[in-house]
Amino acid sequence: MDVKFIQNLEKRLYKDLPGEDFQNLMAPAGSEQYRILTQDYKTACVLVLLFPKDNEWHISLIERAASHPEDKHAGQISFPGGKFDENDYSFEDCALRETYEEIGVPPEDIGILGSLTPLFVYVSNFLVHPFFGFTSEYPDFQPQKSEVSNIIEIPVMHFTKVKNKSTSDIQVRDITLPNTPFYDVNGHKLWGATAMMISELEQILRELDN
Repeated sequence: MDVKFIQNLEKRLYKDLPGEDFQNLMAPAGSEQYRILTQDYKTACVLVLLFPKDNEWHISLIERAASHPEDKHAGQISFPGGKFDENDYSFEDCALRETYEEIGVPPEDIGILGSLTPLFVYVSNFLVHPFFGFTSEYPDFQPQKSEVSNIIEIPVMHFTKVKNKSTSDIQVRDITLPNTPFYDVNGHKLWGATAMMISELEQILRELDN
């Protein structure tokens, strides 16, 4: 495996990040008004977990259980993560704890490389802090069945290929979001906040690839 990729990614994450301009490239149309931080926002943390598979770096995404009553993003594709807990001593710790709870990868197996730009998600009133981590070996995934219906393993460079991006009308409960950007992930439409985080990641990957 290309360890230099991990080293270069870590160096890049400590410089100025691409930020909101690149997140917005994958934002649903007309959603700008919903990204103003509320006074009573909650904090959540997610983890972009890189791991080796088939001689290239992959990341893990989860398909959220469609039947979870308290999950406003039920049935959608996202990163493992969740709400900051008063027992978490840092945002990073929260991302690692939630990843362990949802997909079973222990914190001690994960090296943290850095973070992406925080993103406010209006529908759930969470300011989400995305972190980057990696494992040197293929993880022993153990999904938490009540919250995770499927773990999706996808090459990280998948997101830099133009053919894997498109727009479509997206149906959310009784609302249709027209011309919404999405990434195609094994036939799943990955859109919304997770796609916006990946859009920033995509820009970083393109910089590293040059």
